[in-house]
Amino acid sequence: MTGTENCVRRKRRFVAWAVASIRLVTSPVVVVVVTYNSENHVAALLNSLPEAFGALPWRTVVVDNGSNDATVAILESRTDCTVVRSQNVGFAAGVNKGVHQLGTQSGPILVLNPDAVLSPGSAAAMVEALATPGVGIVAPLVTEQDGRLSLSLRREPTLARATGLTFTKLGLFSEQLVDERDYARTQVVDWAMGAILLIARPCYDALRGFDESFFLYSEETDFCLRARDLGWSTLFVPSAQAMHIGGGSGESDKTHTMQAINRIRLYRRRNGDSKAWVFYLLTVAREIRWAARGHPFARAALNALLHPTSRPAELNCGSTLLPR
Repeated sequence: MTGTENCVRRKRRFVAWAVASIRLVTSPVVVVVVTYNSENHVAALLNSLPEAFGALPWRTVVVDNGSNDATVAILESRTDCTVVRSQNVGFAAGVNKGVHQLGTQSGPILVLNPDAVLSPGSAAAMVEALATPGVGIVAPLVTEQDGRLSLSLRREPTLARATGLTFTKLGLFSEQLVDERDYARTQVVDWAMGAILLIARPCYDALRGFDESFFLYSEETDFCLRARDLGWSTLFVPSAQAMHIGGGSGESDKTHTMQAINRIRLYRRRNGDSKAWVFYLLTVAREIRWAARGHPFARAALNALLHPTSRPAELNCGSTLLPR
């Protein structure tokens, strides 16, 4: 890329940031929640929003991906959200549907899992941080239901980080940031877990939303890394805090398998086939180790890795060993 092209790109980012900063003051935040059998959690999330935003305006849309419990009845009994009924199109497509539903809004987009609860002032703190030049995504400090720190910050996937040597706690081998000191300071990260993310509208528009082919898992990794490719950074802001229960829509053989398959797909798309084969083999080796240790879902993932016809149909990832 030439110096002139770099200059043009910087100017465009500055203009987008300037426009976005003005909109932060004048436009409501678009809150998008995607639910699936979330009857035990979604009310607590919605109840936390007024204190989280304070004086800032916001509008909430909840996209329900075909729940068969009381989720929709709970949502339709409320007056503080727009409800969109959908088939189970996946988390990424659900977010995109929600944004489209409130398409006339030009403010930033707050993507929330239904099993999250925002702390007072947290949304306002995230919006303030989003006004930082070059920032396209803001992630808060997340805690577990019992108050423990959730290690929600991540490094970009690499071959070394696919070896399963996270226990070394070395950045070379660990995708997860495990040092609690990293969660005590504001910093730019490669990506953060997608349970609670605030996204600048120009960033979302530039990426054309989330990649719906992932269906579930890795969509936030892909989004943050593609944003970085275009010059938008992901900023972690510990002054904004939230609680995330995790697994609020259930964990199963299928969801664990989706995690394993989608990590390979993401790596392949960013690094090419040759390196992706190595990533694939490392993933197989990791699942073998986990299965040997009694991991409840590793055998299902291993079966899907070795037998393409066993992979979740929602991923539509091809019939070859290396998922596309």
